[in-house]
Amino acid sequence: MARGLDWLGLMKMGLGPERQGGLGLAPSTFWSLTPAELALMLGIEAGSSGMTRNRLTELAARYPDIPRPSGNEN
Repeated sequence: MARGLDWLGLMKMGLGPERQGGLGLAPSTFWSLTPAELALMLGIEAGSSGMTRNRLTELAARYPDIPRPSGNEN
């Protein structure tokens, strides 16, 4: 099962009032943040340190480059 972002939870934390544990951000400020910036502001650890050679090899094996048909093949 794929994991996505908990947008409802992030919105509650980013837009929610400080007295309730939120950041109290204005909507325009909240939506201009990247997920990484919001995570930093909330004190959430980053999920990974970035792409590694092993991960790239794994992805290349899982999703190989396949030439597209030219359409002129009869």
